Amino acid sequence: MSRDGKKLATTLAQAGSRRDARTGAVSVPIHQTACFNHPALGQSTGFDYSRTSNPTRLALEETLALADGGCRAFAFASGLAAIDSTLRLFRTGDRLVVTEDLYGGTFRLFDKIFGPLGIEAIYVDTTHLESVRQALKDPRVRGVFIETPTNPLLRIADIRAIATLAREHQALMIVDNTFLTPVLQRPLEQGADLVVYSASKYLAGHNDVVAGAVVASTPELADRMAFCQNAIGAILGPQDSWLTLRGMKTLPLRLARQQENATRLAAWLSRHPRVPAVHYPGLPDHPGRSILDREHAGYGAMIAFEVDDPARVPHILAGVKTFLFAESLGGVESLITYPAVQTHADLDPAVRERLGIHNRLLRLSVGIEDVEDLMADLEALL
Repeated sequence: MSRDGKKLATTLAQAGSRRDARTGAVSVPIHQTACFNHPALGQSTGFDYSRTSNPTRLALEETLALADGGCRAFAFASGLAAIDSTLRLFRTGDRLVVTEDLYGGTFRLFDKIFGPLGIEAIYVDTTHLESVRQALKDPRVRGVFIETPTNPLLRIADIRAIATLAREHQALMIVDNTFLTPVLQRPLEQGADLVVYSASKYLAGHNDVVAGAVVASTPELADRMAFCQNAIGAILGPQDSWLTLRGMKTLPLRLARQQENATRLAAWLSRHPRVPAVHYPGLPDHPGRSILDREHAGYGAMIAFEVDDPARVPHILAGVKTFLFAESLGGVESLITYPAVQTHADLDPAVRERLGIHNRLLRLSVGIEDVEDLMADLEALL
């Protein structure tokens, strides 16, 4: 249920539909403007300049906040822009406990941008609660940043348990919820302070927009994020805000079909003689499944799997006819990605190998196509 008391599917389906009282437009208008006319000196319509706020972006941000049960939400030009503004809540000398096998772009942001500024990441296996507990003993730790499920290995962290530890050490808890979305996982309800998204993925859902989002749990955090958003200016434009909002209207429907397809595809891959390992939280033997069964509403639609021979990888990537060989995820089209040289190329090769992001690993973003076509596509190449 969303914060407005309605079921989430209802909130999303009608997002923005009652915002234009003058015309009664069911679809929120695209306010393609940089500035707004003031009624008089010292008076405002509530909008002054689109970097600070724009009616179309505000409709999206209010929907994001309702969906996640947050106090306020903020839309950014990309997921990394959203994380960048979030990390600016910290100061030189601060440390954050960070998921070790997270998205390569987030690692690059920590390592190449914030590291030299004196904000240090302590990388740990956040699926291992004791590792998090030990890392939080460092008095310089001011935050915890977790990705769950992780990209690309789909490892699951216990958000509620980690949030409790973070609160005990007065550390800010940030969760990247891109893979499961508020439909399947609600980190704020489990104690997180901030939720971040690459909204380009499942929220927008059609591979036609690049966007990011942050949802804050308290007015104090919302005020700090609003300042960062306005001061830095990496905001989402009105056209892209409208596209993201339109995509969110069908999020529950899309994700249900994507998860259904992923569940069947993962089970099929796990039985394939040329696939030695499949990483999908919905499989019965996945070590994180019990956490999702206890706390969440589903397993998502991302799969990682290993092939028996790395020489087979170029043949698969070149030969797919239903899957598309592309780097994103979460859209209605099924995509296949090679993490070692695409999404996680910035990680040290030895670190990638230790984590399991090696030259035999492929990642699937499962779309809404007929699953029989998806299985046939892979079977012809495997």
